Amino acid sequence: MQTFTKRDLGGRASLEGEAAGLRWLAEAECDGGLHAATVISVTGSELVEERIFTCAPTRDVARRAGAALARTHAAGAAWWGCPPLGWEGSYRIDHSLTPTVAKADASSTWGAFYAEHRVMCYVRVLRDEGSLGPTEVSLFERLASRLEAGIFDAPQPGLVAGNGHQVARLHGDLWAGNLLWDANPANPTGAAIIDPMAHGGHAETDLAMLQLFGCQHLDCLLAGYDEVSPLADGWQERVQLHQVAPLLLHCVLFGDSYLPATLRAARRYV
Repeated sequence: MQTFTKRDLGGRASLEGEAAGLRWLAEAECDGGLHAATVISVTGSELVEERIFTCAPTRDVARRAGAALARTHAAGAAWWGCPPLGWEGSYRIDHSLTPTVAKADASSTWGAFYAEHRVMCYVRVLRDEGSLGPTEVSLFERLASRLEAGIFDAPQPGLVAGNGHQVARLHGDLWAGNLLWDANPANPTGAAIIDPMAHGGHAETDLAMLQLFGCQHLDCLLAGYDEVSPLADGWQERVQLHQVAPLLLHCVLFGDSYLPATLRAARRYV
């Protein structure tokens, strides 16, 4: 097996958490879930993992990947914001900590979890940095209030609920760059996942992230997902809601250029 090594000598990332996330996600592979890059070894400063060689996807492969992602989600998690089993901590990206929650602090609903641990945590950082003024902060506070009231709570996809889980097992940072089209013919799903911020959440969040920056054959991937794990009514209308959190994180990490898109998404739901 050829390997790929990630090094972090400055404490900018949480490599041990990333390794725990890969192992946690890999537990679903025996049930047809997506292949997660195999962890070879990990320390606080170095992660050695399987190297995934990529190829161009077909529409059929994208459909199979969507079905496999549904099965990964269906492995479930114990609570909203639950970290990978056996690891306690938050994923560090520079000065940002995201998005795990200790069981003692867990919310009882998705809306309350998303409001506090995915929206307002970043809003407060941006406010304190001066990137958000009182008007913008008020917008997000209104959105958080509606989330906490349960207005946007929706059932998990069919397989997650069918397995008896309220909370799905998420990759947590599933943009197209972290979903690799695997050239290994031994991989039946045709795809593999890397670089997770794995946690317990709503399955629609991973799907919304795939739609945020584009993904090859996205229509086929979503169709393959929905075929094996039907999505709840109105899921398309909630896509931008689930994109608010990653957009806010991008504002924290990369600056105000992401702010107009973030505000547009938030305004849809207040």
